[in-house]
Amino acid sequence: MAVSSVQSSDGRRQRSERSQEAIIDAALALMEEGTLVPTAQQIADRAGVGIRSFFRHFADMDALFLAADEMLLDSYEALFGVEERSGSLDERIARSVDLYFNAFDKLRQIILCTQALLWRFPKLKENYAWHQKRLRRELELWLPEVSELPVERREAIHAAVSFEMWYRLREHQGLPQKLSCDIVKKLIAGLFSPP
Repeated sequence: MAVSSVQSSDGRRQRSERSQEAIIDAALALMEEGTLVPTAQQIADRAGVGIRSFFRHFADMDALFLAADEMLLDSYEALFGVEERSGSLDERIARSVDLYFNAFDKLRQIILCTQALLWRFPKLKENYAWHQKRLRRELELWLPEVSELPVERREAIHAAVSFEMWYRLREHQGLPQKLSCDIVKKLIAGLFSPP
């Protein structure tokens, strides 16, 4: 194969990768700005590509959202991943709630968009369920004592440290972040207290 042919092929591949990244970035930017369900046309316009180009790169919206999820996976993990989980139960409760609620604060728009789209895209729903299981496992690394609790207390703790609880306290009840965290810390500590 001639050198110019190889360079041409490499150039096309690089342009294709840049277009794909631009489309994903455009989708994420629209979501961050509050467009809960961005359309392919809105995303293509934001990315500066034609709608046909959009669908050359992504067979459907499900494929786009999965690619975006994959692209964000490392940054998600960085928000929740921690090496050091030592300390008393109260210290670990406090640190884990702060970590989760700070992450939810940063991921608010992406999570809301994802929830708005779950009913339409089976693979997105499957990925979301996988992330929920990971968050449960992460919390139980922080608080291994959870596994010794009765099921209703265990499930109540997971519900207390959920995005839905954070959203209710912050958005519906209008509470500041610190007070929201303090409320959940007390709820969890109470669930560890003997009946």
